[in-house]
Order: sequence, then structure tokens, then C-alpha cells
Amino acid sequence: MRPIKKIIFAILSIILILFITIQFIQPVRNTSGQVLQTDISNTYKIPPDISALIKNSCYDCHSNNTVYPWYSNIQPVGWLLEADIKNGKDKLNFSEFGSLSSRRQISKLRNIENRITDGTMPLPVYRLMHPSAGLTDEEKQFLSDWIQNTRDSIALKR
Repeated sequence: MRPIKKIIFAILSIILILFITIQFIQPVRNTSGQVLQTDISNTYKIPPDISALIKNSCYDCHSNNTVYPWYSNIQPVGWLLEADIKNGKDKLNFSEFGSLSSRRQISKLRNIENRITDGTMPLPVYRLMHPSAGLTDEEKQFLSDWIQNTRDSIALKR
């Protein structure tokens, strides 16, 4: 082998060994398997069709129960997914929604409505990998109406 081929072979071998090695460093999974008492579905009456939309389009990143795709087992993709999930839960966690103050719940609901309406949620990369998570204009309006009604009912209780 010529020296340049030996160098390329050595570099590729090192990359392959590193890739195989990092497969053993798996992130902690976001799967509690429980629906907490503070989950939004236990806090507010949610019609089944609204609940299905929220679970399909939001729960993977915004709850304590993520349904992981097969490619989440491949690193570094799994690490990136876990970072996105952690970030999503830090901003909004439907599993703990009931533990927020009514003022904070109203604020979160307003933010959800804005994000859905302007199309920034679900994230475009999530919609790319999960086409069924995309929301039609009709579904966005349906969610928006439910959010407004829920916000109004929270405000009346205060």
C-alpha cells in the first residue's frame, strides 16, 4: 500500500472504531409509562379528537412518555433527540401541566396556540420524520378553539 492509502485506511479505521464505541453510550429514555395526576388530560376535560392531536403532534417532546423511533438507538442521533426532548420538556411538559399555577397555564396555552398558528410547532424536522404529526388548517383551528375555551375557563376560576 502506498503511504497515502495507509493514512486514509488508518483514519477510516479510527472513525469506524469510534462510531462503534459510541453506540454503547445510550442516553436515558424519557418513558415513565405513567400518566401522572398532573397530566393535562387529567387536569382538563379534553375531547378525544383533541387529545389524539396533542398526543400525536406534541407528546413525544412535551411529556414524560416519548415514543422513540428506531433511529434513536444510533448515536449520535439518539443524543440529539434526547437534547431536543429535554429542551421541549423544559419549555412545556404536558405531564406536569396541572402543577402549574393558573396564570402560568394560561400563558402556556397562549404560547401553544401561537406556535401552532404560526406553524413553528411541531418543529419542521419532527414533521419531516413524522408526517402524521403535521396539522392541517382545520386541525389548527380546532386546537385553537379548544385552547381559547380552556384558557377562558381557567380565567373564570381565578
